[in-house]
Amino acid sequence: MIDPISGIAEPFGKDTGHTLKNVNTMIHPHTYIHPNAKLATNVKIDPFTVIHPNVEIGEGTWIGSNVTIMEGARIGKNCRIYPGAVISASPQDRKFEGEETLTEIGDNTTIREFVTIHRGTKDRWTTKVGNDCLIMAYCHIAHDCIIGNNVTMSNNSQVAGHVVMGDWAWVGGVCAVHQFVHIGQHAFVAGGSLVGKDVPPFIKAGRSPLSYAGVNSVGLKRRGFSIEKINHILEIYRVLYNSGLNTSQALEFLEEEFAPTDERDEIVAFIRESGRGIIKRASKGSGDEDIA
Repeated sequence: MIDPISGIAEPFGKDTGHTLKNVNTMIHPHTYIHPNAKLATNVKIDPFTVIHPNVEIGEGTWIGSNVTIMEGARIGKNCRIYPGAVISASPQDRKFEGEETLTEIGDNTTIREFVTIHRGTKDRWTTKVGNDCLIMAYCHIAHDCIIGNNVTMSNNSQVAGHVVMGDWAWVGGVCAVHQFVHIGQHAFVAGGSLVGKDVPPFIKAGRSPLSYAGVNSVGLKRRGFSIEKINHILEIYRVLYNSGLNTSQALEFLEEEFAPTDERDEIVAFIRESGRGIIKRASKGSGDEDIA
């Protein structure tokens, strides 16, 4: 609870009817929480953390020491935020004019040490990180990004503004993702990549310049995709990358010759809606991955 004179949190959830809902909330006495912040039950906050106004934190969330949660943050249930993270700072965008925007973090998401996530601008009004995500140490997620559920970002990956990542996307360490890039669901981007084009769903992307490197069969198997479905995805990408057709011709062929499936429709829609264009194949001579 907050002492109204000193502005310092009283220890371990002592409830005086101000911002905390019950005595199960555990706040270290060396934590500052603005009186307008809203904390649910069983929230634990370690020392030297600062919670700004217009912040909401869901039940069961743990926030480590020296974390700064700034205005506009909406943090879900059972999250874990490690020391040094800064959530919902103002966007690094010259067009930002102080508009009231948000940062939304879903349930069960882990944010490791020194991660920075900036709130949105009037473009989307919100930066979103989904449920069950793992954002490893030193990552940056800029304004107006939309990060899906079960996304993994490995250490020190940097994501510019307006980026969209689909569910189950995996970005390796020390990647740099250009603004407005889309990374499809279940895609895997190799560590150290410079991502300047859209990465379609279900694939691996690697090499330099970043290129199609086969279907993400290992990740798909781990998530319950059958061998038949993985092979179906592989056949779609053989048309896109190996048939000699240009992208428009390949999409037309897929719509005419392949029976509708969720995977076909997801891939076709992603490519048709791509604003930056999709990554290319590394070379004509490289073969597809084998599916056992």
